[in-house]
Amino acid sequence: MNSDKSLDTLHESVPTSQKTGWRKFFAFIGPAYLVSVGYMDPGNWATDLAGGAAFGYQLIWVLLLSNLMAVLLQSLSARLGIVRRLDLAQVNRETYPPVVNFSLYVLAELAIAATDLAEVLGMAIGIKLLTGMPLMYGTIITVTDTFLFLFLQRYGIRKMEAFIILLVATIGFSFFIQLFIAKPDLSYAIKGFVPSNLSPEALYIAVGIIGATVMPHNLYLHSALVQTRKIDRNVPGIKKSIFYNFIDTVVALNAAFFVNAAILILAATAFYATGHKEVAKIEEAHSLLAPLLGSKLAPILFAVALIAAGQSSTVTGTLAGQIVMEGYLKIRLNPWIRRLITRLVAIVPAILVIGFMGEDHVDALLIFSQVILSLQLGYAVIPLIHFVSDKTTMGEFAIGWKTKTLAWIVAAVLVYLNGNLVFNFVVDFFHQSGHIALKLLLVLLVVFFISLLLYIVIYPLLSSSSKKKITDLHGEDIELDWTHTEPVKRIAIAVDFSSSDQKLIKTAIAHAMQQVTGDKANETEFIFIHVVESVAANYLLEASDDEESRKDQERLDNYTNALRDKGYKATSAIGYQNRVKEIVRIVKEKDAQLLVMGAHKHKGWKDYFFGETIEAVRHSVSIPVLIVND
Repeated sequence: MNSDKSLDTLHESVPTSQKTGWRKFFAFIGPAYLVSVGYMDPGNWATDLAGGAAFGYQLIWVLLLSNLMAVLLQSLSARLGIVRRLDLAQVNRETYPPVVNFSLYVLAELAIAATDLAEVLGMAIGIKLLTGMPLMYGTIITVTDTFLFLFLQRYGIRKMEAFIILLVATIGFSFFIQLFIAKPDLSYAIKGFVPSNLSPEALYIAVGIIGATVMPHNLYLHSALVQTRKIDRNVPGIKKSIFYNFIDTVVALNAAFFVNAAILILAATAFYATGHKEVAKIEEAHSLLAPLLGSKLAPILFAVALIAAGQSSTVTGTLAGQIVMEGYLKIRLNPWIRRLITRLVAIVPAILVIGFMGEDHVDALLIFSQVILSLQLGYAVIPLIHFVSDKTTMGEFAIGWKTKTLAWIVAAVLVYLNGNLVFNFVVDFFHQSGHIALKLLLVLLVVFFISLLLYIVIYPLLSSSSKKKITDLHGEDIELDWTHTEPVKRIAIAVDFSSSDQKLIKTAIAHAMQQVTGDKANETEFIFIHVVESVAANYLLEASDDEESRKDQERLDNYTNALRDKGYKATSAIGYQNRVKEIVRIVKEKDAQLLVMGAHKHKGWKDYFFGETIEAVRHSVSIPVLIVND
């Protein structure tokens, strides 16, 4: 795959062109379900439980509103990815100046960290509720789910989607049973769909609900996931893809709405209606479900669904982080490294809160994480609306004035709610804090973010499309130089005295023969490299004289003499202790122009035991490295 594609190993990996009828429809089903898990993660649980317990059914309309916003914005994100074949981060990078891009990148990473924080805390709470394990231990255990993502990614996007859909079904089934047990008064619940005035406390929860539902990182994620489908790149093919993905989005996000509504209704029925209005913690909700509903099954299902929600969200959070980093910074990390970094960034604040403030503050941290998400929304939504409205790049697939007007209204509502929340926070902070430096810093931050928001609104309207930068991760196109290059005269061969050495040597000779004709091939010098890793060699280096060092030197001499007998130039060099460093050192000392190495096909966990010599070496040398498989 070309490395300038979103999720390049999964890009266009699902064929759709040859399918018809229901088969074609099901080929498109999947991306929105990966997105939907972010709309029912543990962060949503905290805000839904707090809202239902404190305000009954009053905030159901906020859930419905945020779900409609999500359907609109996610469908726009999918449209961008389908038409442009670029994700939101990539289009941002080709549109905005570097400083603005970096600011948007930082905000996107903050949103992903806040999401992962909710997943960490939610899964840790779920583990504690099922096993009784302390929350601190459960938090640390969540690091291990990094390996689940690696496992799923190896089997392709369709297997990953199937796994996520299974978890979503588990969550939905669990709450369906709990609602059946709770028997809520639906006539009161229906009244909650009517908008009402919100108190400052209710507004805080409402903004958290919106932040937990319309998640910024999901806009980046959806625009990349739709590119996993290989579609016909003509007008009918693109139209069908947009339509099928819209259906996928509506169905998946309505499933998420059902889960969120079920949590809020369950909280309103079990807690608000029984006078337990202060129940805002997931653990309290779990402990009260059995006595209030008269069923031991309800709390078990509650904990199982919580773990499923956290586990499903961890997969999509990793994908979103990969997309954001590659799109904005052109940096591509190994998925497990990216996942581990994201998870550790989330675990640190969780452990600090648990360690210093106690487990009682965990749910407050969950709700705060969702408010942080909501504050990032404008910086993802506004560029998205600009991009899908641009007829220069979207052509006939640019959104019409009705959709555009509705999208800008949604953006304005989000910015207003967030602005109101920030204003109240700043006012309270100024009244409570006497530190001038902190007040000044807060004012500067507010001014910066307001300026950034205004900039991303205005800049696309003023900038010319002719000034747009290249989105390719490798920069501008390069004209190839086809002039003759000098032949390689010094070829290094890293040998390990196994049966694969013969293939390495033959490949190196064949490469030398292809460059020149006649006897000139014999002018190429072959340099045999081997690194001794015995215990004595590790400590004594060149001074070691153990059996392994002597035997290895003898074998190197045999290889060298055998090649010389054939009329070739051959020398040898032996290294000690560190395989990677020694190979790199010898290559540089011998001024080799090509390095030939053998790949022994170690996969997965074997790499951690046998090492990843090839990857480490090729990143440390400036010459071509030829890999020969066994």
